Amino acid sequence: MRSPLPDPDTLPLSRPEVAVFVSGVTSMGLEILAGRMIAPQFGSSIYTWGSIIGVFLAALSYGYWRGGKKATLATDARMARVFLLTAVYVALLLFAGDLLLRSMSGVPLPSRFASLPAITLLFGPPTYLLGYISPYAAELSTKTGLGEASGHVYALGTVGSIVGAFGTTFFLVPELGIDGIALVFGLLSVATALWVGYEEFGRRQVAAVGVVALLLLVAVAGPALGVTVEGRTVYETQTPYQQLRVSDLGDTRTLYLDGQRHSAMDLDDPYRHVFDYTRYFHLPFLVADDPDDIERVLFVGGGGFSGPKRFVHEYPNVTVDVVEIDPEVIRVAEEYFAVEESERLNIYRADGREFLRETDTEYDLVVLDAYRKDKVPFEMTTVEFMQLASDRLDEDGILFANLISSPDGAASDFYRAEYKTMHRVFPTVYTFPTVDANVVQNVEVVATKDRTRLTEQQLLDRNAARDVGIDLEREVRYYREPPRTEDVPVLRDDRAPVDSLLDPMVGQRYVVSEANETETPAAVRPVAD
Repeated sequence: MRSPLPDPDTLPLSRPEVAVFVSGVTSMGLEILAGRMIAPQFGSSIYTWGSIIGVFLAALSYGYWRGGKKATLATDARMARVFLLTAVYVALLLFAGDLLLRSMSGVPLPSRFASLPAITLLFGPPTYLLGYISPYAAELSTKTGLGEASGHVYALGTVGSIVGAFGTTFFLVPELGIDGIALVFGLLSVATALWVGYEEFGRRQVAAVGVVALLLLVAVAGPALGVTVEGRTVYETQTPYQQLRVSDLGDTRTLYLDGQRHSAMDLDDPYRHVFDYTRYFHLPFLVADDPDDIERVLFVGGGGFSGPKRFVHEYPNVTVDVVEIDPEVIRVAEEYFAVEESERLNIYRADGREFLRETDTEYDLVVLDAYRKDKVPFEMTTVEFMQLASDRLDEDGILFANLISSPDGAASDFYRAEYKTMHRVFPTVYTFPTVDANVVQNVEVVATKDRTRLTEQQLLDRNAARDVGIDLEREVRYYREPPRTEDVPVLRDDRAPVDSLLDPMVGQRYVVSEANETETPAAVRPVAD
C-alpha cells in the first residue's frame, strides 16, 4: 500500500533534519512561553528571566549529554517518541500549570531564586527531552564525517531556534493566549512525531499519536470555564508586553496585568475611585498655588484610565493626554472600561520617555503611572528622565509618581532611591503612603519646582478651603517627612539598579486598599474659616 505521506527522499530536508529544526523551534518557543507563564506569579524581573535562561540551558545540556550516550541506539521511531513525550508534558502544563505555579510559590528560598523551582518543574523535563534530538540526528545524518554532521545539525537547530524566537515573539504572543501558544507547540510536536516515525510505527504507535493529540485538545478546552477566585473572566489575552485579563466580581471590573491588579471600575459608576490610591491623583490640586492653573495634564501609563476619566469628568477646564505603550491596553480600556477619546481626552500609543522627548506641549501636571511592583521601566526612573519631565512642565508644573514600594524598612529601597533621584531635579518632594502600615503598597510622590515646602497643616487648610471635587483630608494626613536616602543611589541612565532595589519586595504581599467614597464631596461640605 502506498504511504499517504510524501517520500522523504524527494524533500529538501531528511527526517532527522526536520526533527532538529522543530526541536529548535519548540525549545525556544517554550522558553518565551515560560516567561509569560511565570510572570504573573513571580514577576518578570531580571532574576526571573535569568532563571528561565539558566534552566533551559541546563536542561538542554543534560539532554545533549544523555542523548549523546544513547546515540548509537538512535532511530526515527525513538526521535518520534521524544516528541510524543514532549507533547504529553505540554498537555500537563495546560492541565495543571497554574496549580503547579501556585504550589511552588511557597517554597522557602531567597527572593532572587524564588522562581527557580517552578521553572525547573514546569519546563525542565520537556526541554531535557528535546535535548536528545540533536545527538540522535547527528548519528542518523547522511553527512560524511563527524564534524560535518554535527555542524549541520547544530546549524539547523540554531535556525530553528531563531524561527521559534521570532515566530513566538512577533506572531504567537500577539495573537494567542498562553494556552493557545502551548497548544501550538504541543500539536507541532505531535505532527513531527508522526512525520519522523510513521514508516516505523505500527498501529499502536499511530493510536498513541492520536491519543496525545486528543489529550492536548482536551487539556486546552478543559480549564476554560472563565471563573477564578478573582471573579468571572470577561476577557483574557497575551499582549506584546504582558498577560492581560479583565475580570468581574460583583459590581467591580478589574484589569489584571501579569496577574497583578492594576485598575478597577465600578460598573454602576464608572467614574468612582475603586482603588484608594487613585484618589491621591488629585493631591496636585492642593499643592498648586492655584488649582485653576492646572489645565493640561499628561498621564504616562493608561491601564484602566481611572485617573484620566475622573479628571475629564471632574474638571471641565482640564485637558488630559494619556500615553500608553501597549495598544491592547488602550483597546481594552475603550471596550471594557468606558474610555472614550474626545477633545479633552487624547490617547497616544507610544513609549512614555520617547513621547516626552518628542512632544512640544507644555504641561501643568505629569502623572507617572507606569510602575508595577516587579516590572519598572528603569528608563523612566532616572535623573535624566526626571529632567526631561521637568523640561516639559511649565514653571509652576508638578510631577506626580505612583510608586509601589514600602515607605520604611528593607522593601523601601526603591521608593527612597526614586525620592533621592527626583530631589536632584525638583527642589521640593512630598511623600504620601496609602496604607497605614509598613507594607508594600502604593506610595505617592509629588515633586514641584517651588522651593517653599508646604506643611501638612497648610495642605489641610487648602483642602478645607478649595473645591477640588473630592475630600482629601484623610490622604493629606498620610503626609510623610523626607526619608533618609544616604544608603540608596541616585538612578542614572548608565546605572539604574532597579531590579536590585525591587528585590526586597519579592514574596511580600502588595496591599491595595479599596476606596470609600461615601463621604460628603468637597464641593458641598462645610468650609473651614
